[in-house]
Amino acid sequence: MGNHSTLTEFFLLGLSANAHVQALLFVLFLGIYLLTIMGNLMMLLVIRADSRLHTPMYFFLSHLSFVDLCFSSVTVPKMLENLLSQKKTISVEGCLAQVFFVFVTAGTEALLLSVMAYDRYAAICHPLLYGQIMSKQLYMHFVWGSWGLSFLDALINILLAMNMVFCEAKVIHHYSCEMPSLLPLSCSDISKNLIALLCSTILHGLGTFLLVFLSYTRIISTILNINSTSGRSKAFSTCSAHLTAVTLYYGSGLLRHLMPNSGSLMELIFSVQYTVITPMLNPLIYSLKNKEVKAALKRTTEKYLQHIRG
Repeated sequence: MGNHSTLTEFFLLGLSANAHVQALLFVLFLGIYLLTIMGNLMMLLVIRADSRLHTPMYFFLSHLSFVDLCFSSVTVPKMLENLLSQKKTISVEGCLAQVFFVFVTAGTEALLLSVMAYDRYAAICHPLLYGQIMSKQLYMHFVWGSWGLSFLDALINILLAMNMVFCEAKVIHHYSCEMPSLLPLSCSDISKNLIALLCSTILHGLGTFLLVFLSYTRIISTILNINSTSGRSKAFSTCSAHLTAVTLYYGSGLLRHLMPNSGSLMELIFSVQYTVITPMLNPLIYSLKNKEVKAALKRTTEKYLQHIRG
């Protein structure tokens, strides 16, 4: 870390400087964070406790809930600390660590959403062959491959970032450290960093979005060819929750990274949407739109209450 001797910390100035607004934001984001933790822990508990949910779809969903827990925990605690602090700083090492874990969690979430889209494609377009297509070996490889690929991508980007030299500029117009916010602060050659970031964006952004798009193109085509209205409704209901989660994540995430890195209000709103709001909404989306999850939640609650009474 000797290259960073000229600079030891950054100032995170992404949110309001007004003390009253900061207090309101602290309460708001603390509430969102607590809901995120409770909602995703609830999903993990219900999926683990109910044997009827031990299927590939819910195995993916349990990992998505775990990723959302981690994703939110990477950025929100530091944001809450800075909202209460007069000196809104983060060390260079802490900033790089945050960048690394943002890469891991955001990349894993994108890959998991694309894998879940393929799972829905197999279930709706090839229902009789679903058990053979989505074997345990395959879906385990999908999940651990998502984690491994994201970790490798994060490692490459962060190793290159550790060679950057940060001189006088030390203000980040954001509430967290992300690679697009760090690159303009470097006074050394960042061409390799830009190439690595571009490859990451293509892989985790456009690449996974293309997989989701192709899967849903086939899904929609298959649903439209179903003769009965009830059959179409039932088929669509099995993927509506995932489609909602995909729209929220990719919509805000891609817009955030396609916008110029200026610290504008819209940039911050899109960042908050995909790093803070979406991890909170995902368990709500899957529990409210999924009859199996609601039924499992009811059974788990009843068992828990019986255990307390007994």
